[in-house]
Amino acid sequence: MATDALDSSRASAGVAQVLDGLEYARARTFALVAHLQDEQLERVYSPIMSPLVWDLGHIAAYEDLWIAHRLGGQPLLRPDLAALYDAFETPRAVRGEIETLGPDEARDYMAEVRARCAQALAAEGTGDGTVCEMVIRHELQHGETMRQAMTIAGLLGEAEATARDRPLSAEAPTADAWLTIPAGPFSMGAEVDGFAYDNERPLHEAHTESYRIARHPARNAELVDFAERGGYRRRELWSDAGWDWLSKQEHEQHPAIAAGDPQAPACHLSWFEAEAFARANEARLPNEAEWEKAATLQGSGLQGVGRVWEWTQSTFHGYPGFVAHPYREYSEVFFGEDYRVLRGGSWATDPRVANARFRNWDLPQRRQIFAGVRLVRDESRGGADEARRHDDLR
Repeated sequence: MATDALDSSRASAGVAQVLDGLEYARARTFALVAHLQDEQLERVYSPIMSPLVWDLGHIAAYEDLWIAHRLGGQPLLRPDLAALYDAFETPRAVRGEIETLGPDEARDYMAEVRARCAQALAAEGTGDGTVCEMVIRHELQHGETMRQAMTIAGLLGEAEATARDRPLSAEAPTADAWLTIPAGPFSMGAEVDGFAYDNERPLHEAHTESYRIARHPARNAELVDFAERGGYRRRELWSDAGWDWLSKQEHEQHPAIAAGDPQAPACHLSWFEAEAFARANEARLPNEAEWEKAATLQGSGLQGVGRVWEWTQSTFHGYPGFVAHPYREYSEVFFGEDYRVLRGGSWATDPRVANARFRNWDLPQRRQIFAGVRLVRDESRGGADEARRHDDLR
């Protein structure tokens, strides 16, 4: 009997922790949109972004599917909404053209789902915790997606805009602007214990040659200088795909870069721009292993991690021995040569989500995301002259 009581106490504690996490995510979501009118929630601001109200309904449908239905064994609350709020069944391009729940209906749906999920957790427990943590992080990650749409629309609150535009802290002396990472193996990926997404596993040994990585991501001032020196007109800096992408842009450079604090990390860079900027600085983008090794090396001194997502040169693939879990649509369907990996998190990424092992990915033409760049140079190249050229662009 004592053992049963202890198990029950532990289960109750686990349920309470999950409910606290769910409430934390929900409070963040509602605070984000609290200043918006219904019409602003329903409007389409970009063909590659959802109306904000769609995100609200999707958050609820996802929670109902995974906690109440699959974990708790209950029927879906609104099976008629399953396809509507499925990200694959209803792609972004059509979400503004179809009838969805209105703002009040979406909020009611979220509340009803939360109540039944609480009941399901109380009755069935949290399982191994994976599904529950996934649902919490799913809502937090949608908060960042919603911030992207709000940035396009000019709807970010004052505190959000301040977080985005905050300058980097005082930097190390000029001679110390680059960090040398020695050649050798390291453990790459998430540990066995604790929550991780399937694409972060399995933990495996990776190897890098020696390289130098910039201590901080490129700042707005550096990207403005790149533009003023003709970087967007120098064909030799751009790949064929990048040059084609550039020819179709209304603005050569995202307006937020020139408008932002010169010392803030440059944000809203496409992968093509990051690659061209690196070439202009006789550098390159890090690959995933180089980025993770530098970020996890004890006492490495990297600055500005988590201020902007940082593009890598790596395409998105599974690690050796990858196994999809708990569903292949989270990662596996995106594997291939189309998507590039980003690392580190951004000012809009919740700390519960961002860590040095987390892998984000997006198409190289996208710059609505809060992405920047940190440069890498091969250790074999000359040091002093290149450091000076980099400093000239600071």
